[in-house]
Amino acid sequence: MPSNALLRHDMNAAMPNSIAVLIPCYNEEAAIGRVVADFRAALPDAVVYVYDNNSTDRTAAVATEAGAVVRFEPLQGKGNVVRRMFADIEADVYVMVDGDDTYHAASAPALIAKLCEGQLDMVNAARVTEVQAAYRPGHRFGNKLLTSLVAYVFGKRTADMLSGYRVFSRRFVKSFPTLVRGFEIETELTVHALEMRMPITEVATPYKDRPAGSVSKLSTFRDGFRILFMIGKLVKEERPLESFAITAGVLALVSVILAVPIVTTFLETGLVPRLPTAVLSTGLMILAFLALAAGLILETVTRGRREMKRLAYLAHPAPQPDPESRLAAQVAKRP
Repeated sequence: MPSNALLRHDMNAAMPNSIAVLIPCYNEEAAIGRVVADFRAALPDAVVYVYDNNSTDRTAAVATEAGAVVRFEPLQGKGNVVRRMFADIEADVYVMVDGDDTYHAASAPALIAKLCEGQLDMVNAARVTEVQAAYRPGHRFGNKLLTSLVAYVFGKRTADMLSGYRVFSRRFVKSFPTLVRGFEIETELTVHALEMRMPITEVATPYKDRPAGSVSKLSTFRDGFRILFMIGKLVKEERPLESFAITAGVLALVSVILAVPIVTTFLETGLVPRLPTAVLSTGLMILAFLALAAGLILETVTRGRREMKRLAYLAHPAPQPDPESRLAAQVAKRP
């Protein structure tokens, strides 16, 4: 069997029993039909779900005509849609993709095969493009900045944290406590995988410009600051001891700076001429110790939450690899 044909056979053999393609949508009439058609062609055995998020155009009708199962989520925001999709849909593997026709549907079988062969929980499709209009400089800079920030705090395992194209295992989806409402969802997905130390990987995939008539819903500055705020919130929730220890350190430092001249004067004269400053310094030091105590307590709470999420994660089996897939990969690598 030729290597290309064997590789295609390997991808089909490694496919799980059920695959769900999840497409959150808001006013994507111009693009959604093509997205549904492309994913139905790439994954003929999958069920394609389109969740309409209060669109004012014909998104739902076009998706239905293209062959998708259309459902509706009235709470506005991508995070709300993802929460609903993950709760409602039962499958072995989930492919989540934006409905703007910018992602490469033909890469889906390879992404799924990667997930199953490696028994992974998430495969992130990193965007690769030379088209400036498809991936604007502001978005590129913001993505690198935010991805680097998350990598510094939680560990570097992805280069494109804000990609809207990912493949998940069932155990990822059913153990993910979606909390956000908007475009911060990609950040929460990534941090969840990093904090749970899940087996994940990233695969470079083509990325293209939106079709004519399709408009981006992402605001570079507004949503960028929301994502930045979300990262800070996740640091506080997932790293409470470090977060509160920094706060305690700053308060203690200010307290010492204010106290030094007062203590010096007291040692020289036996007087405390600036009583309000002395009271302020004492209060700041007390607050520093309270912050440190809060960090220690919340660290214990966070550990308990992490253990509960881990148990929910372990309640579902990992994607099962096919033994023939290794042979196919070896043959495919031959010249």
